[in-house]
Amino acid sequence: MKMVIVAGTPGSGKTAVLIHALRNLKQRSLNSAVVKIDCLYTDDGKKFEKIGIPTKVGLAMDMCPDHFAIYNIEDMIDWADENNSEYLIVETAGLCHRCAPYTVNSLGVCVIDATSGPNTPLKVGPFLSTADIAVITKGDMISQAEREIFRERILEVNPHCKVIEANGLSGQGCIELAEEIVKSPEVSLEEEKLRHSAPLAVCTLCVGETKVNKKYHRGILRKIDGFQTYEGE
Repeated sequence: MKMVIVAGTPGSGKTAVLIHALRNLKQRSLNSAVVKIDCLYTDDGKKFEKIGIPTKVGLAMDMCPDHFAIYNIEDMIDWADENNSEYLIVETAGLCHRCAPYTVNSLGVCVIDATSGPNTPLKVGPFLSTADIAVITKGDMISQAEREIFRERILEVNPHCKVIEANGLSGQGCIELAEEIVKSPEVSLEEEKLRHSAPLAVCTLCVGETKVNKKYHRGILRKIDGFQTYEGE
């Protein structure tokens, strides 16, 4: 099976771009299944089902979406197998700008909104810097000069990625993404590992502490001056 992991900030157009790409795969009689990972709520599953794609929704709730997706990858692959799918597409929420969801043999796709500002590529971390493909959306809403600057910023962060400009409304550029999905490698779960360490989730705040006084906090902690320390046994 081939696995494609699609990450990006909320509202960047991940679902819209994917719908066009998956529709193209379906026209070629290639079977796909989608797992949509979000935090509290999503109705995107209905959009995929509307074009005939088997879809499963996972809500991470209080858990980091990256950790939730990674923990459940085995079940996702088993479910896609049950649906006779050749491609498993995992669309995951990017909320902390430190997301690192890609595995070594998956196709890592970062969807990034061109209207979010020229310095956004410098701010979003591993889900852009370790991606195979950066899909720029909403480029039609800014000038040609701004598009060129945005593209260069992406290549500063990730000089080896393929850049695709796509339009989630018209579908422009989405066939190119579909071609890359078809060319992606097979995944063997036994050999698979993350490309980059996932966001830390080992402090007392992560397990429900609500007191703000520093003396109550344990785990891996980073001070405002950038000094990182570990407090605890």
